[in-house]
Amino acid sequence: MAKDIITERSEDYSAWYNGIVKHAGLAENSPVKGCMIIKPYGFAIWEKMRDQLDKMFKETGHVNAYFPLFIPKSFLSKEADHVEGFAMECVVVTHHRLMKNPDGDGVVVDPTAKLEEELVVRPTSETIIWDTYRNWIQSYRDLPLLINQWANVVRWEMKTRAFLRTAEFLWQEGHTAHSTQQEAEEETRMILDLYAQFAEEWMAMPVVKGVKTINERFAGAVDTYTIEALMQDGKALQSGTSHFLGQNFAKAFDVRFLNENNKEEFVWATSWGVSTRLMGGLIMTHSDDDGLVLPPKLAPIQVVIVPIPKPNEVINEAADKLVKELRAKGISVKYDTDKKKRPGFKFNEYELKGVPVRIGIGKRDLEKNIVELKRRDTMEVSQPSLDGLADHIEQVLEDIQKNLLTRAKNFRSEKTTVVDTFDEFKEVLETKGGFISAHWDGTTETELKIKELTKATIRCLPLDAQEEEGSCILTGKPSRQRVLFAKAY
Repeated sequence: MAKDIITERSEDYSAWYNGIVKHAGLAENSPVKGCMIIKPYGFAIWEKMRDQLDKMFKETGHVNAYFPLFIPKSFLSKEADHVEGFAMECVVVTHHRLMKNPDGDGVVVDPTAKLEEELVVRPTSETIIWDTYRNWIQSYRDLPLLINQWANVVRWEMKTRAFLRTAEFLWQEGHTAHSTQQEAEEETRMILDLYAQFAEEWMAMPVVKGVKTINERFAGAVDTYTIEALMQDGKALQSGTSHFLGQNFAKAFDVRFLNENNKEEFVWATSWGVSTRLMGGLIMTHSDDDGLVLPPKLAPIQVVIVPIPKPNEVINEAADKLVKELRAKGISVKYDTDKKKRPGFKFNEYELKGVPVRIGIGKRDLEKNIVELKRRDTMEVSQPSLDGLADHIEQVLEDIQKNLLTRAKNFRSEKTTVVDTFDEFKEVLETKGGFISAHWDGTTETELKIKELTKATIRCLPLDAQEEEGSCILTGKPSRQRVLFAKAY
């Protein structure tokens, strides 16, 4: 039983999360501290995310390319804010060869193989991409340039947790070049909307769209937009960011173009990305003490059929017919005929892995022209008729997808609190958690002081927030808009 191997959320949320990652077969630690091995089932979920996002990018005119993993160290010195933001996380390659240890067994770094210029293992690709764009862009006819890449990056984190924060992770990073400020800003907001659409329609994870404060802005950006989700422990998760870079990188790498009036200008830029951190968000948004819960749109196996007590000719015939009908509808289905495992073991295993629908087929049920159907989201068991069963399952999957989003929205609503004083703020933070809507005076000094006193950060200035006269909860100074605070991952 899952309860025997997974710690309950109420007992230890961190252990619960790690237990699901391990026992649902998503990932495990690697020999390199802070890095993870994504197992086949976990990677299958990521592939579904990747494929859908890739489709959405291409539908909006973007194309994929690939840029090197190694970046000359000098490139990171060209944009001052950028290098300052990433310097502490960079991994640096200094030599290019090993040699046999002259003093014993094994190998050592060959001291004669020192690189002329050190290489940084990419923490993000703005620098090498904008150095390349200088060669690709000469005139307005070359714009816009809408490039995305799927890659791995390395940011040397000291405190790590699978999917949420690892030294190496998988992601996509978009890097676009435009002839006007307006076009670049529109691109930034369009991608933000695309991320929010994916999170809600595919992950069933509701998000708040907003803009980051100056202090939380991406290094080298003019503005950073974000989608923020709320996890079941009341902490926020930054789930995707889209950056308006202005002309900062174009100026740093001298990327100019001739406009329609034959005048030279610097290019306008954006960058944006989501990563395998979305996997952590998916786990923490929906899962329960019985294991992983997956929205059907991202489940590698949407329906599993289990013969009871074991396969025979009659059960196989019914199962094969159902498999064929479900696959014709584009539904992924597995018929588990493994005779080494009992039905009860299989039931627990598929619940732990979050398979949305489980069908049990037994000889007695077939005589009654019914099957046993169990929904993973509600654990509700029903006995639908074999007649029109594929259509019924298709509807159940749609209902599960909608229910998970509704449930997550209701949770976020219950965990969002409006406060007007710092005492209220601290009380809600300690007793309830979640998003806290409060006034802030707009200064970095106050933002950092609140973080120091409470460990809560400004997640974003919500884009849908109305202008409202008020007083900062800490300083009492005038404020014209509420912002969203929370403790966060």
